[in-house]
Amino acid sequence: MGKKHGPEEIIGKLREAEIVLAQGGTASDARRRLGVSEQTYYRRRKEFGGLETDQARRMKDLEKENQRLRRAISDLTLDKLILQA
Repeated sequence: MGKKHGPEEIIGKLREAEIVLAQGGTASDARRRLGVSEQTYYRRRKEFGGLETDQARRMKDLEKENQRLRRAISDLTLDKLILQA
């Protein structure tokens, strides 16, 4: 499996791709230069396109916190159901 890239690194690479596109290159040229597949390029562009580095970092932190809170709620709900039975 490939290396996990952080939001800052992904945004930097997307900016590189934007430069290639602005210079008249194609999306294929940009993907080849970044060394990513077509699916990865478009997925990352959809998720991180237009974000600043600090915004992406904050978004990832909020996603982790949201996941932690959902897990806590499900644990409490399970405990409540067990105690009621």
